[in-house]
Amino acid sequence: MRERIVSTWRTLRLSRLAFLFESRIAVIGIAMVLFWILVAIFAPPLAPYDPNAIVGRLSQPPSAEHWMGTDNLGRDVLSRLIYGSRPILVLAPISVLLSVAIGVTLGLLSGYLGGVVDEVLMRVLDAVMAFPTILLYMIIIAAVGASKINVIMAITIGGVPGITRIVRSLVLDVRSREFVQAARLRGESILHIMFREILPNCLGPIVVDSCLRIGYAAFAIGGLGFLGLGLPPPDPDWGRMVSDGRVWIMTAPWIVIFPSLAIATLVVGLNLFADGLNEATQRV
Repeated sequence: MRERIVSTWRTLRLSRLAFLFESRIAVIGIAMVLFWILVAIFAPPLAPYDPNAIVGRLSQPPSAEHWMGTDNLGRDVLSRLIYGSRPILVLAPISVLLSVAIGVTLGLLSGYLGGVVDEVLMRVLDAVMAFPTILLYMIIIAAVGASKINVIMAITIGGVPGITRIVRSLVLDVRSREFVQAARLRGESILHIMFREILPNCLGPIVVDSCLRIGYAAFAIGGLGFLGLGLPPPDPDWGRMVSDGRVWIMTAPWIVIFPSLAIATLVVGLNLFADGLNEATQRV
């Protein structure tokens, strides 16, 4: 019986994967995200210059020597764009994974145990959600300082309440089903029931939501960089590149246009992939 269940689960996963690659939206999203992943991995050989080195005239327009021009300090925009893909592609998934780990645990506890536990958790998370997300990020980073760790911490804290509520609603639907009742009658522990019986039946919506949240996190990292609350200079940061170049947008628009397009393509790619994944999950 166990082997049959495993075989059925594998077939289901393969079917979802096939549907995913049949979706044009998902394929386009995967291609866009994969492009930036490859750029980040192969940044040293791809970048023509050191991202922090002054290699040309100030605000030099795109040319054969500098394909995307130089910024207001004479640094190569293309090299900074390539290296700037690394932090955003590392920090966003890590932040979301931590948010999911905490949110799933709290959601399982709240939905399954109910009562006082549910009431206390929901009221605390309501207090956190009372703050606009970007304001919450700003408060946290302003209090502890701008760094990679603190950006991760801020986005993690901001994402936990939403994930917890989603998981809680899923658990409330699943906890009354027959297989959960059977696990209780067998005398299984609460942890076993939550993580082995309930959680696997909630994974679909959680995975889709997590993919969407990576896009939101990438956009938030760019926004924090624009506000001067992202990575400390001189490390390349797409958001900070846009912020630094906005003063020269009328005379040297390439300083702003290229990092803005980079943020847009990454976020759109992640959202398209999440939409395709959601479609594949619903079809199977």
